[in-house]
Amino acid sequence: MKRIFLTLLYSVLLLPLTAQITAKTPKYEVRAAWVTAVYGLDWPRTRANSAEGIRKQQAELIEILDKLKEANFNTVLFQTRTRGDVLYNSSIEPYNSILTGKTSGNPGYDPLAFAVQECHKRGMECHAWMVTIPLGNRKHVASLGKESVTKRKPAICVPYKREYFLNPGHPQTKEYLMSLVREVVDRYDVDGVHFDYLRYPENAPKFPDSYDYKKYSNGRSLAQWRRDNITEIVRHIYKGVKALKPWVKVSTCPVGKYRDTSRYSSRGWNAFHTVYQDVEGWLGEGIQDQVYPMMYFRGNGFFPFALDWKEQSNGRQIIPGLGIYFLHPDEGNWTVDEIERQINFIRAQGLSGEAHYRVKHLMDNIQNLYDILEESYYTAPALQPAMPWIDNVPPTAPSNLRIESQTDGYTLLRWQPATDNDKRNAPTYVVYGSDTYPVDISNPENILMQRVQGTEYTYAPIRPWTAKRYFAVTAIDRCGNESEAVQTRDFTPHQSLSQKAIFSLSGPTIVKD
Repeated sequence: MKRIFLTLLYSVLLLPLTAQITAKTPKYEVRAAWVTAVYGLDWPRTRANSAEGIRKQQAELIEILDKLKEANFNTVLFQTRTRGDVLYNSSIEPYNSILTGKTSGNPGYDPLAFAVQECHKRGMECHAWMVTIPLGNRKHVASLGKESVTKRKPAICVPYKREYFLNPGHPQTKEYLMSLVREVVDRYDVDGVHFDYLRYPENAPKFPDSYDYKKYSNGRSLAQWRRDNITEIVRHIYKGVKALKPWVKVSTCPVGKYRDTSRYSSRGWNAFHTVYQDVEGWLGEGIQDQVYPMMYFRGNGFFPFALDWKEQSNGRQIIPGLGIYFLHPDEGNWTVDEIERQINFIRAQGLSGEAHYRVKHLMDNIQNLYDILEESYYTAPALQPAMPWIDNVPPTAPSNLRIESQTDGYTLLRWQPATDNDKRNAPTYVVYGSDTYPVDISNPENILMQRVQGTEYTYAPIRPWTAKRYFAVTAIDRCGNESEAVQTRDFTPHQSLSQKAIFSLSGPTIVKD
């Protein structure tokens, strides 16, 4: 009866929300997609063994990013570490073979640097998605040879069920993982580091950590000791990242159900008991900026647990991961309305957004999901939600906004920069346009472009009759704090436009309306 009641309750609640919520999209919302490199599931298809191979491999990623940009996504979770190998130029671990077809093969460019640059050109954040504890099966580990961490740091590695894992109970494991994170945060302009499989294997009573348990448990139960080990890794990495760059977001994607709730049972599958993730403790301690619970469930497997995450958030950002792969006939029998109901629920309950697993299913427009998102849910751009626990002071506003030139439908805007002096965390700019003055910057429909670097912007609508007449610019820092707007009263008349607008990725930004 409880199950039937909850299903009916959520169905009734959600039915009237579709028109209401899709009609007005929020200004602040995380819209993320996981770009999976392991086995080339999402990217890449081409091997970078020549100049042409490099070009094609990069073009494949650009195609993905362009489509995400067109649908107003704003966050890319780019797989950066898989199973003891990486997709960036590391001095610690070898390149993943998916890039070249060869173990430790150098692709001739740095994929993470390329991904960050291309995301930022499109106004999107790029988070380095790093698989942490699993190291792969015996064949994979053997293929890495002496470059495998199992050879270089055998003390922190253990075999279990024909696979290898870092040992969360060894004190040096957190140091090793932080060394990888430090490379990424130090060397790259990433907006976040996102940790996957930061947990023990599922239902692992015989995981080979008895020696470490006897040595380090200090009277704690095995379950509590294991949870404490994972929490200590999370804490160590969080504090390490904040010491380097406070604005870089630290997140994990835990098992999608924290534990049983008063509303519904997790049926023995949850983060707390099954894989020893005390995510509520992490949120309460403030050692997460975002959590992307892998909520690849539907009905009562989703809604009660989404509410539970919200209630335990401690003000941090909860971004449920949606299992859009279940829309594929080989994976499940979901219909697209399942995903629509989940997005409606996320918005109704004030969660911070959603992430889609995996990006290939968006690119393939499975069950028209991409079209539905673009036309009904992500109809306007969205800015990143702020992180007031890191910084809640907005930058100074830009000044002296003016129209410098106006030819062939192109409008060049220039302004004086914000006067903030933190060069490492220098603000970027959000440009707004409207037919009314003053421009309403609370309306996301008026956002023309975000993350504009520099102090100029070229506006060129595809359709001249949609050209905006008035403009405004704000400064925004990397914690999401937005300044007041500088506005221009200059009137921009509609002009004929003989050519299609260009989305320029170098020089002044040109964006289609």
